[in-house]
Amino acid sequence: MLELLNGFVIELRNAGLPVSLTENLDAMEAVQHIPIEDRDAFKYALGATLIKNHAHWRSFDTVFEVYFSLRGPEYRIGDGDGSDIDEMWREMQEQQQNAEGNGGQGGMDGMTPEEIAQMLMQALMNGDQDMMRAMAKQSVQRFAGMEPGRPVGGTYYLYRTLRNLDLDSMLEKMMEQSRQDAPDDLTTLEERLEKEEYSDRIEKFKGEIEAEIRRRLVADRGAEAMAKTLRKPLPEDVEFMHASRDEMVSLKKSLQPLTRKLAARLARKRKHGRKGPLDFRSTVRHSLSYGGVPAEPQFKYPRPSKPELMVIADISGSVAAFARFTLMLVYAISGQFSKVRSFVFIDGLDEVTDYFKATEDISEAIHRVNTEADVVWVDGHSDYGHAFEVFWNKYGKDITPKTTVLLLGDARNNYHASQSWVVKEIQQKARHVYWLNPEPKSYWNTGDSIVGEYGTFTDGVYECRNLRQLEGFVEKLA
Repeated sequence: MLELLNGFVIELRNAGLPVSLTENLDAMEAVQHIPIEDRDAFKYALGATLIKNHAHWRSFDTVFEVYFSLRGPEYRIGDGDGSDIDEMWREMQEQQQNAEGNGGQGGMDGMTPEEIAQMLMQALMNGDQDMMRAMAKQSVQRFAGMEPGRPVGGTYYLYRTLRNLDLDSMLEKMMEQSRQDAPDDLTTLEERLEKEEYSDRIEKFKGEIEAEIRRRLVADRGAEAMAKTLRKPLPEDVEFMHASRDEMVSLKKSLQPLTRKLAARLARKRKHGRKGPLDFRSTVRHSLSYGGVPAEPQFKYPRPSKPELMVIADISGSVAAFARFTLMLVYAISGQFSKVRSFVFIDGLDEVTDYFKATEDISEAIHRVNTEADVVWVDGHSDYGHAFEVFWNKYGKDITPKTTVLLLGDARNNYHASQSWVVKEIQQKARHVYWLNPEPKSYWNTGDSIVGEYGTFTDGVYECRNLRQLEGFVEKLA
């Protein structure tokens, strides 16, 4: 068991999950107090001790299912060898055949789509986990079309199975059956609760299908190979510029707790700043209680002023997602700055500070930035040189020694004039000038990228492709 858990922790770390030695020891202690043959209890005991962030649960679940799938009899955790599920399926078929008064053959091959849908609806309405697991196994066997050695991802098999089961219409059929079975008309609350319960059961059934496909893929290709194939980046490691729609949703969910943590950390850092110079008068006054001996030196604690912040962001198509998340994060922790002003550009530049002041919903403000800001000058292609020149002429006078200027973009200037002298002038007036680039460093200064030319006049150019890198930079910023 010790070897097994150590190997599991290594797989979690390979997937990017932060698991400390203390948490490893907690997990080993926890599994001593749960029935080892109960797969769910074993799984949730490990999850409770090894996972600190709810956003990491999906990655943990995938690693667990792959790691403990078909690793030999000595590593089998619960679920037996599947014979109990086969027995359950035979009992379900016998009940169905007796009810309809017909014969049949084993498996789903001899059943019509209507019979399959009826049996599945019965299993879902009863909420019987064993029946759903048996249905999932038989559904994958009949509909997925899995062939040994075929280099196809699990998503394809999942799509084929779900398409044949037509789960999209299943929820409405279940609700209709529930209305018919009810002695009286369902109230609005009862109907909503029924719908939520059935939706949850359908999602669990989909999870059973995914698990069955995963088990078959592991049996065919091996656990190690499947671990590499199924391993996905954590939400904080997803690249802004290549995130899928589902990953974008996950990123937005991860953003709010991140901003709270950063704001608390930055406030604490500001509060517990270094001690100032010796306060002689206060030291003498406190020494009177010690007979004139200065036993407790008193210091003048400095009050660090909050910096002002100016954000200048490229919102052209190539970096729009990056700019959106950065603006969200900056405004969520704006309490750490005395003043925050935002400017966006493509080939023209516009100030959008008032968009954020007009609403508490940051997403709404970002939507207004993307739809109402006047950022197109000529053709709507990035022109950093012209945008910077406009900024300097209109707003350069507002930069003070307390101002930190944050430039966001990939510096791909479409071969226009760079006007890098503007960044040099900004650096001479401002407290700090930083540049955040969402492209990998290997892409910098290639093609029409001139980030190196601008970076000469900044306090640093930082690669910032995901939330983890953005979090690290914001801590430095404040």
